Amino acid sequence: MRGELTTYTSKRRFDDTPEPRGTRGRRKASQPLRFLVQRHAATRLHYDFRIEFDGVLKSWAVTKAPSRDPSVKRLAVEVEDHPVDYGTFEGTIPEGNYGAGTVQVWDTGTWSPQHPDTLEADFAKGSVKMTLNGERLKGGWALVRLKSDRGKPSKRNNWLLIKEKDDHAVPGEGDALAAIDASVTTGRSMAEITAGAASKPVAKPAGRKSAAKSALAKAVGRASMKPPQFVPIQLCKVADHPPGGNGWVHEIKFDGYRIQIGVGGGRATVRTRSGLDWSDRFPELGAEAADWPDAVVDGELCALDDDGMPDFPALQAAISDGKTSKLIYFAFDLLFEGTEDLRSLPLSHRKARLRAWVDRVGEPDGRLRYVEHFGATGQAVLESACRIDLEGVISKKLDAPYHAGRSSSWVKSKCRGRDEVVIGGWSSDGGTRFRSLLVGVRDKHAKGGLRYLGRVGTGYGEKVTKTLVPALKAVAAEVSPFSGTGAPKGGKDIHWLDPVLVAEVEHGGYTESGSLRQAAFKGLREDKRATEVTEAPQAKTAVASPSPAKPAVGTAFRPGKVIVAGVTISSPDKVLWPAVGDRPAITKADLARYYEAAAERILPHVAHRPTSIIRAPDGITGDTFFQRHAMAGSNPRLKLIDVQARTPYVAAIDVGGLVAIGQSGGLELHPWGCAADQPEVPDQITFDLDPDEGLGFGDVIAAAKVVKVKLEALGLTPFVKTTGGKGLHVVVPIKADSRSRISWDQNKAFAKAVSEAIRVEAPDRFTTTLAKKARGGKIFIDYLRNGRMATAVAPWSPRARPGAGIAYPLSWGQVKAGLDPSAFNLWTYRTLLKKPDPWRDFRASAVSLKPALKKMGL
Repeated sequence: MRGELTTYTSKRRFDDTPEPRGTRGRRKASQPLRFLVQRHAATRLHYDFRIEFDGVLKSWAVTKAPSRDPSVKRLAVEVEDHPVDYGTFEGTIPEGNYGAGTVQVWDTGTWSPQHPDTLEADFAKGSVKMTLNGERLKGGWALVRLKSDRGKPSKRNNWLLIKEKDDHAVPGEGDALAAIDASVTTGRSMAEITAGAASKPVAKPAGRKSAAKSALAKAVGRASMKPPQFVPIQLCKVADHPPGGNGWVHEIKFDGYRIQIGVGGGRATVRTRSGLDWSDRFPELGAEAADWPDAVVDGELCALDDDGMPDFPALQAAISDGKTSKLIYFAFDLLFEGTEDLRSLPLSHRKARLRAWVDRVGEPDGRLRYVEHFGATGQAVLESACRIDLEGVISKKLDAPYHAGRSSSWVKSKCRGRDEVVIGGWSSDGGTRFRSLLVGVRDKHAKGGLRYLGRVGTGYGEKVTKTLVPALKAVAAEVSPFSGTGAPKGGKDIHWLDPVLVAEVEHGGYTESGSLRQAAFKGLREDKRATEVTEAPQAKTAVASPSPAKPAVGTAFRPGKVIVAGVTISSPDKVLWPAVGDRPAITKADLARYYEAAAERILPHVAHRPTSIIRAPDGITGDTFFQRHAMAGSNPRLKLIDVQARTPYVAAIDVGGLVAIGQSGGLELHPWGCAADQPEVPDQITFDLDPDEGLGFGDVIAAAKVVKVKLEALGLTPFVKTTGGKGLHVVVPIKADSRSRISWDQNKAFAKAVSEAIRVEAPDRFTTTLAKKARGGKIFIDYLRNGRMATAVAPWSPRARPGAGIAYPLSWGQVKAGLDPSAFNLWTYRTLLKKPDPWRDFRASAVSLKPALKKMGL
């Protein structure tokens, strides 16, 4: 089946047509084969489908635009072979020449035969299956030759072009791609090519104004003298799972601000979801959008992290600092093009028009990005989104018009619990220092009241609180806005607010009492009104382990992994603690699920704190190492903390961070005794009671009670926990505000002085000497955990030791004869988590250490 160009050459007068004369091409075996689709306005508009083979472009004239809908079969009439050079041709063939009319490069890319060994035989048989990798056409496609035409032998070489069913198929899309009128190489429409408008490069430095852009503006024209008015937006309904069936497509849910951009008359207005003009907040976006063709566009404005993933806190920081030049606008709908109202068109056609509009703007890596949609099953798209740590998916009906307000034709499903709540108050330490937010949602059954959803206790760094607290104080109120039961009654540490501020939070579902579990603050939502927040935040979507089905969002299929709190767990069955008796082995997946379940208890003691981690990638029977600093490839769910060391420390800030530690084989958590934003100011003191060989746990219990009495006599409130081994920790919270803060040297000196005083009073029972040979049947009081960079195991942290023990927080009532520390382990944690937290008031119990320092003569 040798490709020939004789017919092609004989039909053309090359002195009168700009088409390339061309010759048979030569290619290296390693070079990929090219394919292209050219939109051709000849006697009638059609699409020329061409694939490179044997040095030529095998070509078919397709009656209508190719469709990604597998139920749509396009008639493709085989025509003469074309030279490979024809793949770059775009222009107008003059009247009087064969094929006279305008040609646009509508798509281009590479192709490969699905059955390369039988390709020539497949051509002869009339059934060619191929995989396309273009800008607009991707995945499996088939060319099938027709043996008959309406029941009679076919006089022409007619084929059918058919999309195969795969992740790139879009069932229900129909003829929508016919609305795409923009070259993938120059960005020009058919009219612009005909008019001879300058070619417009598809990629150029952001913000650069080209002559092509000016030519484009002249060709398109300015239909209005000012930006169009705000168009009420369509909103989503919430669902636990994406809808199934044909006719639905699924888009990635971006974590940013919903923004509508209206362009007209060489000006642009940037508006929020409620219609507020925020053009002054995003001046760079507004200035660039002013050069776009007249339109009203719906989309999401995002900040991207170093991995190109949406980062909502970074977006808020950019707005707060006025550094918005690097924000990206993801466009997902086109409501008006010029003065034409597109809202009554089905989504499939609006998206096709949007794709062409974005392509004409011509900056695929610039500030404006087109949001692709996927026709694979919604659950497959959701699971793929969750695997790469995105927020979720928006599912949309292809045949639905654009409806203002909340509509069942748009449905959102999330990977993790993340949504908006209304702030009704905040709590403090000592009446001033910020501690947590009190949140709820508008209660439809109570006049203006909020239904209480609990406290949001993590997610606050120093920079966040500096901007958050003034915003809270500006809307202070005298009475509680909460209706019903569950909210605090009040007091000097409870501050009520007018319920007008909206916060975005991430959480791990709900407790049995209906409160948010493991809620973490992500930022204020200035773009949303509190009156809109009437739905309780969506619980996180359970994502099953990957099935043999291929993921949908362009991610590689990764077998043998599970997802916990949005984090992919590799080698989930790897044993970290071996089986003991009738207790099964504990795997990496088990550890990840423990961190997820216990996060609400662990995070108050490790969140936003420099943390050292004992890692055992091969389990406790393999090698272990103590990780103090961030390492190359640290999971992005972990926060990097600068403590003026050679490299940053890491810290978990939410449940995903804890699970990420488990994914890396992190078995133990050892935080510093300070917050990340004050690395030079300790806020707790730890006394480690370590018994010598031969002493029983009863001796440790008695020693802990001695330390408790000593500390209480100094005006402090001690707490106690097991260490996951044979000892106990007695821990004292202390204040670290500007009036109370002390240095690390003072902290360590106080711990040493108290320990020495206890030793002097009972030298036969206690020692402060580190050397084991000096212990002689005594309890060693280790005060050395209280200097800068010193650490102690966190409450609820597992231990990398046989028995899978947990450093378990106790009430002082539990510290009595019969207490067995081995009962607190990873096999029993579910029962332990059902019990009240004896350390719930740990931070609230902090007092200044300065009076105690004076009492100790320091």
